Amino acid sequence: MSRPWTLPALLVLVGSIVATALCVGGEPGDAVTLAVVFGLLAGASSPLVFPRSISAAEAHRRSAADGRPVVFWRPGCAYCLRLRVRLGRSARRLHWVDIWRDPDGAAEVRAANDGDETVPTVVVAGRAHTNPDPAWVRERC
Repeated sequence: MSRPWTLPALLVLVGSIVATALCVGGEPGDAVTLAVVFGLLAGASSPLVFPRSISAAEAHRRSAADGRPVVFWRPGCAYCLRLRVRLGRSARRLHWVDIWRDPDGAAEVRAANDGDETVPTVVVAGRAHTNPDPAWVRERC
């Protein structure tokens, strides 16, 4: 299993175990509710809620052509999820780079953040901004 799917898989596993225990204990309604909650948490922490990632080189090439920001992110990051959700539909217009899949992207994030892989890091016009306000990013789409 690849690293981005570890947390979602763990959430599904734990949710299934607890829901099964509740069901065996005679509380099927609670079991279903808990299974749904764990399923939603797994989905929110998975790469599925983010637009398709591309390499850092491709993201910079596209950004140079259309002027849109490049967002460096990683699955399971609550701040990345917050940015994605608050951007809404405009998130699809940005260029997303998963730093767990792209070593060059991870290196760029470390260079911008004093050696830390702090995400989301948004690059606008060649300048990196760490964990910017989603409204500010939306203005630059």
